[in-house]
Amino acid sequence: MMAWGQRFLENNPNAERILSEMLERYYQDGIDWLKTTLQPQVETAITAVTGGFLGVFNFLKNLLVGVIVSVYLLATKEGFAATGCKMVYSFFPEKRAAQIIRGVKEVNRIFSGFFRGKLLDSLIIGILCFIGSSILNFPYTPLISVVVGVTNVIPFFGPFLGAIPCAFLILLDSPIKCLYFIIFIIVLQQFDGNILGPKILGDSTGISSFWVIVAILVGGGLWGILGMFVGVPLFACIYTAVRRYTAWRLEQKGLPTHSKYYRTHQPVRQEQGEKPPEE
Repeated sequence: MMAWGQRFLENNPNAERILSEMLERYYQDGIDWLKTTLQPQVETAITAVTGGFLGVFNFLKNLLVGVIVSVYLLATKEGFAATGCKMVYSFFPEKRAAQIIRGVKEVNRIFSGFFRGKLLDSLIIGILCFIGSSILNFPYTPLISVVVGVTNVIPFFGPFLGAIPCAFLILLDSPIKCLYFIIFIIVLQQFDGNILGPKILGDSTGISSFWVIVAILVGGGLWGILGMFVGVPLFACIYTAVRRYTAWRLEQKGLPTHSKYYRTHQPVRQEQGEKPPEE
């Protein structure tokens, strides 16, 4: 092919001259395009692909390490707990150490009870949302169910945080289905808040609805979405500690510990033989 091209150009000097002019004209333009346009785009694409691959690799590596560490922690948690108790009793007087251990057990009860119960509750709500959305023929049913289930982990505000983007997605497909979805979510969350949630969670936190809202707002303001989730059990631990310390101080002064005795803005002495109600 090279020999044929060379003979063709030798026998056709006009074609050789035109080809030389074209090469001289477009060669530099081609080099400039390669340097200024194609090369940066290729470098950006390679960087994006490489960075994405490295990100996935790091995620899988961290996930594997986390699973391995979690297995070892679960397998030796009794030993760690015993070692921790031994260190507490070695550093503090026996009475103070017993109080610390009792406080740690209370924190563990509040956090583990809240997390396990809330995760189970959210899983059930996600499944019910998938079943209801499938029956009502909503679009994007799997995505909607996952979003509603995940955001349901956040108390009070979670259902609304998940329902708003899902309702917008359905609105793009059908306004009437969006209205049905809003009604369905309201009914589902009423069922969760009044029946399912109390049955699963019970009184795991020990704080009223007002303090739950305060904990969510403060936690969300400090640490964002994670704070809205962790704020409730963390505030419950602080609330329990303050309540027990207050009760202990009142007992030291010989005063009643229940709030009903202070409704007149001064302590009312508990009558002889009267059993104090639960706070």
